[in-house]
Parts: sequence; C-alpha cells; structure tokens
Amino acid sequence: MRQLLLILSSLSLLACQGTDTPTTARMAAIDSHSFAQPEQVRTTHLSLNLSLDFEAKVATGSVTHELARADKSAPFIVDTNQLTILGVTDQAGEALDWDLQEDQGQWRGRPLAIQLGESTSKVRIQYATSPLSEAMQWLSPEQTHDKEMPFLFTQGQAILTRSWIPLQDSPAVRVTWDAKVTAPKGMTTVMSAQWRKHPHGGTTTRFEMYRPVPSYLIALACGDLMSLPVSGRCAVWAEPGVVEGATAELSDLERMVEACESLFGPYRWGRYDVLFLPPSFPFGGMENPCMTFATPTILAGDKSLVALIAHELAHSWSGNLVTNATWRDFWLNEGFTVYLEQRIMEHVYGKDRAVMEIALGMQGLQKELTELPEADQALHIDLTDRNPDDGMTAVAYDKGAAFLRRLEQVFGRERMDVFLREWFDEHAFESVTTATFLAFLEQRLLATDSAKAAQVDIDKWVRGFGLPSDAPIPDSERFAAVDAAVAAYLAGGAAARIDTSDWVTQQWLRFLSGLKDPNQKQLAELDKAFGFTRSGNSEVLSAWLSIATRNNYEAANARLELFLMTVGRRKFLVPLYQALLESDDGEARAKAIYQRARMRYHAVSQRTLDKMLGYKPSE
Repeated sequence: MRQLLLILSSLSLLACQGTDTPTTARMAAIDSHSFAQPEQVRTTHLSLNLSLDFEAKVATGSVTHELARADKSAPFIVDTNQLTILGVTDQAGEALDWDLQEDQGQWRGRPLAIQLGESTSKVRIQYATSPLSEAMQWLSPEQTHDKEMPFLFTQGQAILTRSWIPLQDSPAVRVTWDAKVTAPKGMTTVMSAQWRKHPHGGTTTRFEMYRPVPSYLIALACGDLMSLPVSGRCAVWAEPGVVEGATAELSDLERMVEACESLFGPYRWGRYDVLFLPPSFPFGGMENPCMTFATPTILAGDKSLVALIAHELAHSWSGNLVTNATWRDFWLNEGFTVYLEQRIMEHVYGKDRAVMEIALGMQGLQKELTELPEADQALHIDLTDRNPDDGMTAVAYDKGAAFLRRLEQVFGRERMDVFLREWFDEHAFESVTTATFLAFLEQRLLATDSAKAAQVDIDKWVRGFGLPSDAPIPDSERFAAVDAAVAAYLAGGAAARIDTSDWVTQQWLRFLSGLKDPNQKQLAELDKAFGFTRSGNSEVLSAWLSIATRNNYEAANARLELFLMTVGRRKFLVPLYQALLESDDGEARAKAIYQRARMRYHAVSQRTLDKMLGYKPSE
C-alpha cells in the first residue's frame, strides 16, 4: 500500500511541474473530456454579456476571456456544443482567425481554435446558443408552478456549460467571472454569483464571482421569482406561489451553515441562497456557488427531505472549494460531500436521523453494486471515451462517504476533523486529483499511526470493486422496528394494526423497500391504510409507485402518469420507467408516456431515458 501511495504521489508531482499558480497546482495533466489545452493557454477571468430571447429560446451576446499564455505560439482552444460563432476579436477589437472544427461526438461537441497575436491578452467571442442547447431548459408558463411567465435555467455539470458559453469546459480550469444579462421586462435573473447591480425596474442585471470556480458551476436562471430571507446571509428564492412554503421548510438553513463552519472551517462564498426551480429540474440539487439550485420535490412540509440541502451546502467545501480536476476524480466531490452532509444532519437533527440516512444510502449502494460492471465499482473510475455522466453513480457518493467513515472509525472523529479541515484549507480554490488526495492522506493521516493505517486497505477502497468488508454500516433501532413490522405484515398481519404514528420519511422508505412482490390484495390494503397513492411526499410516492407499477396495481396508474408528466428528476424517472418495463404490457405504456413527457424533461434526463427505452429523438 505504501509503495502505491509513493508512486501516486510522484505522479501527482510530475503532473504539477511547470505550473505557477494555486489554481493550476496539482491539476491533472490531461482532461479527456475537454479539448482545451490550459497548460499552453488558459482563461483566468471571463466576462459574459448576454440577452435572453424566450420566444426564440436562444441567448445571444459575447464572452470575453482574459488569458494566461505559457506558450506564445499556441492557439487558444475552447469547448463548444451547438453554438453559432459570430466573430472573434482581441482586446483592441481586431479580428482574430478562428476555426470551429468538426463535431467530435454527441457529448463532446466541437473545439473552437483561435489563433492569437503576439500581444493578445483578451479574446472576445460573439455567439448565439441553440434552442437545442443541452444546458439550457426553456419552460413555457404552463410548465411552471404559477403558470404566469416562462422560465429558463441552466445545468452545467458535467460538461454541458459548453452548450451555452464557449469556454475551457474542464473542472481543472478555474476562473473568476462577471456577467451582464438582459431579460424581458418583469422577469428576474439570478446567477451563481454575487449581485453587482440590481435591475431597479430595468431589464439588465450584473453579477460578479470573485472566487475562481470551474466552468460547471457557472449557472443562470430567469423567471417570475421572489425571495424571502432566512438569515442575514441566507434566503430562499422561488416563484411567488412556492416561496413562502419553501422558506418555512428551510428555516434551519442558517443552522446548517453554522454547523458546517464549526466542523470544517469558514464559509467562503458570501451568501448562501437556495433557488427552487420548476419540477423539470433533472437533479435533486446543484451546488452552484452562492445559490443552490433545488428541486421542489424535496418540499414535503415536515423538513424530512432537507438532507438534500445539507448535501448541496456541504459542496461549498467539498466540490466548490476543493474540486475534482477530472471527472474520474468525481468521488472527491461527492464522497466527501455525502460524508459532510451526514455530519451536518447529525449536528442539526440528531444521530438517529443521520444513522437512518446513512443506512438508506448504503442500502441503495449495495443494490446498485449488483447492477454495475466491476470496472465501474471503483472510486477512481476509468471514463476514457465515455460520457462523464457514466461516473455519477452511488459508488462516487455512498462508497466514497463510507471510505471516509472508515477512516474516521479507525483514526477517531477528532483526528478526522482536523485532517479534513487541513485538506480544505490547504487546497482551497484548487482542482485536485485522486493522486493528490492519496499523497495528502499518506502524509497527514496514515503516516501518523502505522498500526491504524494497516487497518485500512486504501487500494481496495479506491481502485477495487464491490464494497470492502470493513465498510461501516450503522444499525438503526428505528429501522429494526420497521423491519419487524414488515415481517409481521408479510406473515399475515393487518396493515391497519401497524403503529406508524411517529414514523418519519426514512422509516416509510425502509418499510416500502422491505415489501417483496406484494399481491393485489396487499397493495390495496396498504394503499387504503396509508394513502400511498395520494402521498404528497415525492420520495415515498416514487417508491410506492415503483412497487405498484411493477406489480400491476392499476389503481395507481393515473397517479404514475401524472407524476411522470410533471416531474423531471432523474432519480425518480429511471426506476419508474424501469418498473413500467417490468410490468405486464408495460413497454408500450412506458413509450407512450415518454413520447408525451420527453419534451418536459431536461437533456440530462432525456439522455438516460432515451437509452433505456430505445428512443431515437428523430422519432
């Protein structure tokens, strides 16, 4: 193990040679998902100037790149996808030669190569997006909650930002940036940055991000929005019909920020706001700096689903502050963040809540491991010639967090907290590789106690498949009671006799996961006793609809179709369409619903479901 770590440390140092700035130190030599060559020419700051056209569903304008040029003879290469390039000039307004090269594949897009003059220090690219831009989802009023105005949001992770901004679309390249965005009158524009100038009745809003961030964290939303404060630095944004309830749901937001600060150091992004998007948003949340973008499906009315907000907040340390340098290092973002999320939940809501969240996550991981090829079960996954979305599995999230919990178990929480704070402080605003982390782990933790270090097989955790036998999976007394209730019911007990008076969402999810192929009578009895089909809790409803659909419970069909037509969160869509495919005559139903619902889903969800259902966009 030690020999492996020394080799990885040496490789990390070799990858850093020739760099001279904190944001490029420890940067991976090659990001196979980007055409950019930042070791030759890289962006240090970019300025956006865009106008939003909701009728045409395009944004037009320019982006100006400020450059650092290590190789004066090299061209400036940026990533693009479905963009129309209108012209390229230097800082003096002089035209530069450019070449938009051939499409390199559906998900990589097209490299734009710009020839630079000897003294070129800035490059301004005039361009227009396409209505088909994968990052941008333009919604009609009827697709929003209040149905008053259209809506736009962007989703850049992993490599979709290149479809609305021509830039070096690699997490290894960090930039500061500013923006000026013009929108139709009466609409509010927000971005993942600090407000620099409010519109004050006008149509143009200015923003500034003074911390260097990777491209996937540049985000924009525009619609009928308002905000309510939670604290001096936290607020909730949403459509007027949503904002009051959403703010009540997130009344603990400031407590969460304070909890993470007490554990892992100061919050370094100024404000922490949360924007609730329309339900077509493909993820639970996106950790955009200063303003998390979130799905309304976490608004259960009882704060039972706010672990998602704890997760996105934790990214302010793991992911945004210290970022994976390539997408095969994705676990450095997500495994760390799940671990921090669990610590926040324990701090704010108690150990019982955190233990149940961990147990559910590990349950999901163990199921997914049975479905993934062995190569995809490694934390340091090989994504060569693959879409980086292929690495966004429970392995990066829950196996990564379990690895950190194992280190905590062996070295103690107090020592682990010191180690993690040192990691965040010493790598702040940097993009790092797995090799960098393993070298730091060896120096700052493993080398301090060789006897304890010998208890953790680092290589098996990072590069091995499956879940190591020493993975810590906590026991929950609440779950033990739920499991007993499931067993008693399946043995012939009555649903109405189960005492669920104090159950929370996590217990209901455990209960539903324990039902194995219930018959029609049982499904009807459970639905009558607990009102699953009418549930307003999206997690519980989705789990129930999956069971009901797979077992041909027709009373849930209408609710299933409504859910699939109105919710775009990939976490829910995939198991529900899979359940349809496994039901009697379900393939035809699945394809019929998808044909109508597809236009309501973001490109991220479309890509996954197209493959699952054998759908071709030309159909």
